[in-house]
Amino acid sequence: MEDQTGEHLEHAEHAQHAAHSGNRFVVWVSMTIAVLAVIAAIIGSLESVELANTGAERTSATLLQNQATDQWGFYQSKSLKKNMYEIAAANGGPNAAAFAATAKKNEEEAKPIKDKATELEKQVEEKLQAAERHEVRLHTLTFAATLLHVAIAIATISIITQGARWPWIGSIWLGVFGVLAALRAYH
Repeated sequence: MEDQTGEHLEHAEHAQHAAHSGNRFVVWVSMTIAVLAVIAAIIGSLESVELANTGAERTSATLLQNQATDQWGFYQSKSLKKNMYEIAAANGGPNAAAFAATAKKNEEEAKPIKDKATELEKQVEEKLQAAERHEVRLHTLTFAATLLHVAIAIATISIITQGARWPWIGSIWLGVFGVLAALRAYH
């Protein structure tokens, strides 16, 4: 998400100028716009945090998946060696006992490698689930911020029309829905 703080401050500044008109209704609408702009800025910041968290969790998952892949490769190497030494031991000969011992050693060394690979895959899944939660929050916050931006624009109609109350009331309702949507992101 791009930083929209300047845009919100601009809305607040325009509302301040309108408030100096002396019309009490315009003052209330201007205050509403300023409050909506502050809330939209906060929600925009939360959007940025969720976007960053989504990326961080996905990056962590990728790194863990690479580590798991390495462990599985190492495990397969140990398994192949074990099988080759078992075949060599099965053919008999003076080194059969040594081959069997080496096969056993490779089998024992492979167990913790397999366990580590399995654990890393579990961590990958946890990171991907966390990334999904952050992404859902991100989309919900984007919707909430959009509602607040629309509410600001609609409230401005009240000032432009010099006193129409329905846009102002509508903007308040949209603002409430925007806040509720933002709260829903963290249910």
